Amino acid sequence: MVDSILEASSLYHVYESKAEDGNVVALRGIHIDIKAGEAIAVVGPSGSGKSTLMKCLGGLMKPSSGSVVMAGKNMTRLSGKELVHLRQKTVSFIFQEGNLLPDLNARDNVAQPLRHQGMSSRKALKLADEMLDRLGILPRAKALPAKLSGGEQQRVAIARALITNPRLILADEPTGALDPITSREVLALFKELHEEDGVSFLLVTHSKEVASFADRSLELRDGRFVAEHGVGVDVEDLSRDRELIIDETGTVTLPPDILL
Repeated sequence: MVDSILEASSLYHVYESKAEDGNVVALRGIHIDIKAGEAIAVVGPSGSGKSTLMKCLGGLMKPSSGSVVMAGKNMTRLSGKELVHLRQKTVSFIFQEGNLLPDLNARDNVAQPLRHQGMSSRKALKLADEMLDRLGILPRAKALPAKLSGGEQQRVAIARALITNPRLILADEPTGALDPITSREVLALFKELHEEDGVSFLLVTHSKEVASFADRSLELRDGRFVAEHGVGVDVEDLSRDRELIIDETGTVTLPPDILL
């Protein structure tokens, strides 16, 4: 049996508000199990809870209730120091915004995670140059984030995520700021890491190409998973190829048209 790299159970998250509309329930009883070496895409409309889900699953935000287990550790029960240590050893993040450190150039941004792990600056910078070269952005290594285009910033962010050889990558629209050619190159790199190194992926996306990279896709609406899709999901018409329907209790059934 393949071990789980990330598993969440009965996950809820509520944003408290003093507005007339009251609190906002962003996640409603999420269950997800990502096996080691598996790639899963999360698809669905804007405002469905995808970004909140990624933050809770990555230990960047504590859920209102439920549990998140990463590499056998229940993150909801860890101290802040233990949580940081687990993330450093296990997971890397790719955010749509890039989230680069503004005062560090591209090279130093990529090297920074290795320095935090105790690697010498000289070795970290050497590996950073190799990763930047792999992503075709080494000529911009000395540029500050403000001097980089959106696509360049995203490539630096991807290089930073890959530099630590993570077991799991959580990516929010990883190719959203990239041109089509660079997008294909990044997805080819993801595929290589997935197939050859067994890296697990959880990707939030509106892109058909990114979703097609995944082994399966989970459709998120109003804070809960409503369906599962196979390879080649049509992200523009998710109702067309639902392989499984998931109700509010987490029960899975086949779509009505398959049962006919």
